Amino acid sequence: MPSSEAALRAQGSETKVEVLPSQFYEDRLSTVARARKPSPIWDLFSVEFNPGILSMLAGKPHPDTFPFEYIQLGIRPPGSEPDDPSVRVQDLTIRDDELATALQYNVTPGIPELNQWMFKMMQEVHKRGPNEGWRVSIGPGSQDLLYKAFNAFLNPGDMVMVEGPTYPGATPILEALSCQYVPIDTDQDGIIASELAKILGNWDPSKPMPKILYTIPFGSNPSGVTASLERRVEILKLSKKYGFIILEDDPYYFLYYGDAPRPPSYFTLEKQVLGEVGRVLRFDSFSKVLSAGFRIGWLTGPERLLAAIECHSATSVVQASSLSQVVILKLLREWGVEGLVKHADKVAKFYKKRRDVMAACLDRHLKGLAEWSQPDAAMFYWLKLKLPSSVDLKSVTIEGDSTVFIRSKAIDRGVLVLPGATAFVDGRQTACVRVSFSLLTEKETDEAIRRLAEVLKEEIHSKSP
Repeated sequence: MPSSEAALRAQGSETKVEVLPSQFYEDRLSTVARARKPSPIWDLFSVEFNPGILSMLAGKPHPDTFPFEYIQLGIRPPGSEPDDPSVRVQDLTIRDDELATALQYNVTPGIPELNQWMFKMMQEVHKRGPNEGWRVSIGPGSQDLLYKAFNAFLNPGDMVMVEGPTYPGATPILEALSCQYVPIDTDQDGIIASELAKILGNWDPSKPMPKILYTIPFGSNPSGVTASLERRVEILKLSKKYGFIILEDDPYYFLYYGDAPRPPSYFTLEKQVLGEVGRVLRFDSFSKVLSAGFRIGWLTGPERLLAAIECHSATSVVQASSLSQVVILKLLREWGVEGLVKHADKVAKFYKKRRDVMAACLDRHLKGLAEWSQPDAAMFYWLKLKLPSSVDLKSVTIEGDSTVFIRSKAIDRGVLVLPGATAFVDGRQTACVRVSFSLLTEKETDEAIRRLAEVLKEEIHSKSP
């Protein structure tokens, strides 16, 4: 098996690429998704952009009734520091036709020009061709798109494969859908492919195989793990062997700051590894690199899957905020893809410094009281606290409960972290917690970890025989 990205790229370039047929997805969509029909209004909405059309279709409010004349934005050059006095802040003004677009309804997949920008960026960043059965769809944050994607695939009782631990924001969605879980353990290289192969290889033939695998491959929230290239290749081969689709939730792709080269995405690799495309549905977000308040994310993947999710959006939110989209479009026109990537690299370096600050605090206060590994992406440490364990009636050792510890002890002492049980879909008790290093100053970070260590020492001492 090739172990380098260069070898995989060469392999992919020599292979004729096959695009999976629409029926492949039809067989995997939920009953609700297959039953959804295009909105009678929004399905025709895009026709309004055709030259010469006089449209009386939609109940759009007249722009003369809007009280806004212009919106002015001040932006720094990409890669610049916020407190650098030599930096010239540039004023961007949204007015006239741009303002009219920002204040009006638009099409569900996103303002066409912004959608084209995102398509171009995905081509450049992920090394994909334009005629490989994929496109981009812009939505009101990747969380909303994730919710709709799960709804598009899963019927009540369906099996869904997830990492253990997984994104705590995903577990309530899956619980509401009454899914059954197939948790796959992870280590410092990501999903343990041999474990996944064992589970699927021994699958009960009387039960339907899982249709999707949900994964966060860069700086996984909450574990901080970035999946290795070798693991990604193994997972892709299993996706072809067993017919499942990979939901690649990747809000931290641009927040990679590891010493090794950034591994390619699943979206990049499927062409190179499998010689076919269409097994990856990718989720991206502007929240971590531009602004969380814009609530703009985007999907990249097969046409049929995006159409199913857009049918859902057309009957719920209709579209992502036009104003947020125009602000981002205005920025992209000024910066280009190169400028956006340059800014994102600066953001990644910012979080690397924050990570190193917390690493020093952990070493200073929690050494011997907890275990952890250093993340190389995103903004979290995953700590296993050495909380006192217990033994059940079957003589099985049970980890200490970080949920009880945080809620009943740590909060009272002025420190708040996320209990690890929220990240396991099987409801297990765990001594793990997630700590974020994104916001606190160096002094505040040190004090927070000191408080955590202090209350942990007290808990250990109180349970000592």
